[in-house]
This record gives sequence, C-alpha cells and structure tokens, in this order.
Amino acid sequence: MDGASTARWVIVGVDGTDSSRHALEWSAHQAMLRGLGVRIVAAAGALASVGVFAERTRVDPGTSPGGTGLQGAEHLLEYASDWVSRLFPELRVETRLSRARPADALLTEASVEGAVAVVVGSRGLSGIVAAFVGSVGIELAARSPVPVIVLPHEHASAHGVRGRIIVGVDGSEPSVRALDFAFAQAEFAETELVAVSAWQPLVAFAAATGPIPPELFDDATAAEAARQALEEELADARLRHPGVAVSTRVVRAHPVVALLEEATPADLIVVGSRGRGGFRGLLLGSVSHSVLHGAKGPVAILR
Repeated sequence: MDGASTARWVIVGVDGTDSSRHALEWSAHQAMLRGLGVRIVAAAGALASVGVFAERTRVDPGTSPGGTGLQGAEHLLEYASDWVSRLFPELRVETRLSRARPADALLTEASVEGAVAVVVGSRGLSGIVAAFVGSVGIELAARSPVPVIVLPHEHASAHGVRGRIIVGVDGSEPSVRALDFAFAQAEFAETELVAVSAWQPLVAFAAATGPIPPELFDDATAAEAARQALEEELADARLRHPGVAVSTRVVRAHPVVALLEEATPADLIVVGSRGRGGFRGLLLGSVSHSVLHGAKGPVAILR
C-alpha cells in the first residue's frame, strides 16, 4: 500500500458477512492512514444470509428471481458505504456493483489504474460456504496484479496491539517482491520487520535427490548457510530502507510452521504466492496456501 496520492484506492470485497465488514473497516483504517480512498465491491448472487450486513441484503418479496441478487447487492453496497463513512467521515468512498463472479469482479477492479491493494475477509464458517469464500482469496492471490490481503475473522482479537511485519524469505521472485512490500509497510508504519527463513534437515530429501556431501547433513552447517542466504536477500532492501528496524529468524522448521509460530494476530504476514519449489499448475504454492488458512491475523500475498 502506498500513501503517495489520494487518487489511489484500496479495493475491498463485501458479501454481507461479519468477516467482510471487518475487512472493510480494516481497509478504511489503512486507507485513512495513507491518504487513499476505498472502493467497495459487491458481486450479485454471492451474498451471505448471516452477519451484521446480512439484514441489508434482503429484497422485497415481489422481486423477480433474476433481480434478487442484484437488488440485494445494491442494498449491501449502500449500507456498507454508509457504515464506513460514519466511521471515517473524511474517507473517500466509491462503490462498484458487478454481475460477475466475486473473484472476477475484484480482479477487474484490481486491474484498474490507481488500485493499490485488494482486501477480502475470510468468513470463518464451516463446510462448502467457507471453501467457496476461501477459493476467492486463493484465486485473487494467484492472479491479482496488486497485493492481496486476506483478513481472518480471528483478527478482531488484535485490536489495540501494535503489530509487526512478518515476511517469509526463500529467494524466489515472488519472495523478493514480498520483501520489498514488507519493507515499505514497515517503513510507513514505523514498526519492526521480522524476516523469517526456514530450513529443514537435508536427510529428509536425500532419498529423492541422490547423494549429498556428508558435511551438509550437519545442522550447524545448514543453519549457517540459511543465515547467510537470508542476510544476502536482505542487503539491498536494508540499503533502500535504512530506517527500518529488522530482526531475523532462521528456523529449523517447515516454512508454514515458522511463519505461523512467529506471528501474532496483530502482525501482518507477507509472503510470495509461490516459492522456489512451487508447481506452476497450482494456483498458489503450498506455503502461501497453508499460511492463508492457518493465520490468525492479516496475510498479504504477492505474485
């Protein structure tokens, strides 16, 4: 997110749930801090029947079936805009109503000039509904031209706590972009950045990769190699952002475990959409996918 101009926008999707309300409030607060506007997007036909906004998605009994979703989305957008304008009276707010799928509606807005980031909530419901909403965040993270930020519903427990920026570093191109984004956010917020690099014993991969020099099985050697690689990855960003306080964590663990154990609900986790070992046929890499589902606070994903 960038505070350079009031002509730039944070895009946020709403669907009637408490989770999307939280995403809207979080987006509005971040936009106010950075001098940005908020553009609220709703897709007709994908509205929830629960949550604080749900009452506003109901339509008149006589409405034709074809217009039900459209009218409900219009009601939702009107109410959401009024809601956030009451919380932040000086915030510039626009709304967009779409007949497209939720992911496509948000991707369209994310591709418009001036879009800075796209934000969605994670409903925290069970079963097929939660899987559907989760798939929207995953598809956005895999295709969006701007950073995608997903707000789990548990993040509400972090109010009033000063958050850090937690970034996963693995040397991949998306990881480099995630690192640049993380430094920029930490610099703006004047908060600590924690760079996490995870390593695992090479013995776990020996059978699949063939002979490995015996000295590389030594944990101390592997840890030192990971530490040096992390310092090299951080060097340029540190020069560009000399005022950012940086802590490093080199952890003997799976990357997902390392990131989730380091982060609190108040922290923003930043990761690339796929790491060095990702399969191109998948929407997201296994690490970013698992972090999205396991995080208790906001997660930013960069392609």
